[in-house]
Amino acid sequence: MIEIFGFIAALFIGLLLGLMGGGGSIITVPVLVYLMHYSPVVATGYSLFVVGSTSVVGAAMYWKRGLIEFKTALSLGVPAATAVYLTRQFIIPAIPDKMFEIGTFHITKSIFLMLLFAIILIMASVSMIKGRKKSVKQRDQQNIIQRSVILQGLGIGFLTGMVGVGGGFMIVPALVVLSGLSMKRAVGTSLLIMAANSLIGFLGDVFTSDIEWKFLLIFAAISIIGIFIGNFLSKKIPGENLRKGFGWFVLVMGMYILIREIWL
Repeated sequence: MIEIFGFIAALFIGLLLGLMGGGGSIITVPVLVYLMHYSPVVATGYSLFVVGSTSVVGAAMYWKRGLIEFKTALSLGVPAATAVYLTRQFIIPAIPDKMFEIGTFHITKSIFLMLLFAIILIMASVSMIKGRKKSVKQRDQQNIIQRSVILQGLGIGFLTGMVGVGGGFMIVPALVVLSGLSMKRAVGTSLLIMAANSLIGFLGDVFTSDIEWKFLLIFAAISIIGIFIGNFLSKKIPGENLRKGFGWFVLVMGMYILIREIWL
């Protein structure tokens, strides 16, 4: 019965991706872990496929509307995609199953990934709740901005690979602040970057893990239906109006995961 809620959540994942160019990936891992009962390591890999395939469809819809900046996507996406693949291929497999102990508390690989995920959720929620002001790009700041975009891409790729999020909640603000894109263009460009990052990162799992393709394709298909709904609503509802409320939701989720992994 609880798995039914997991598939309903898949629809919600696509809905958020279509509306805001991110956010849906934040709930994918908790849904796969707590509702579908996959281990965090497997869930982070499956999340990359779900988010990646859904973002491909979303990016295509925004491209038809002329809302993707391909040059900007390339500048941020290439370092991010490189980092996410290397992280999934080499760093994740290198983390030992039993990492260390703090008193009687044993930190395993699964617990470590979920704690890291919770911390990222809490940090992301603060950014969503507070909001970010758009900055105007100056010509004499071009080199500084370009370096910032590359470093941001590497950081997003690393975190994407570690915890299986698409990184849209980090990419959209980066595109608005560093590249001066409008919210709509930032959402479309974010979806393109997320599609590349997530699917390239998932390749690292294809070669090292057994994939339950039937479940994964069904879950992703439901999420894709959600992004069609989100894309339709995005024409009527400004994404920024939803961001603050979703930020509070993400904060509560992050705190729940933190408490669950430490005390429960």
